[in-house]
Amino acid sequence: MKSYRKELTFNTKNRREFINITPYVEEALKESGIKEGLLLCNAMHITASVFINDDENGLHHDFEVFLEKLAPEKPYDQYRHNGFEDNADAHLKRTIMGREVVVAITDGKLDFGPWEQIFYGEFDGKRPKRVLIKIIGE
Repeated sequence: MKSYRKELTFNTKNRREFINITPYVEEALKESGIKEGLLLCNAMHITASVFINDDENGLHHDFEVFLEKLAPEKPYDQYRHNGFEDNADAHLKRTIMGREVVVAITDGKLDFGPWEQIFYGEFDGKRPKRVLIKIIGE
């Protein structure tokens, strides 16, 4: 069995962004040479997420509205965590959206269902953050 590891780094311009990282993940899979196996992709920061969904702008807007209703950024003093930092809402949003995805690899390709894409969700951006891609298989 082979193993491959790659890190991606993102530095968003905004506090919150959704980035389709499917092309980066597909590139890593190609680099790995693995044809059958599993791919793990996870955010390496507690205020960021990796998730699978549709790449549709209206849906991304709906995510933002939904998450802001559940864990509004402001007022900052509504959260006990917000003393030194002001990112308690980002921690909660990450918990809702998830830490990682696992995708099957079949015949050298990500074995997706219709419309599935991999996204990086940033909830406390404007600084470099890492995403791990780990691939195992043959």
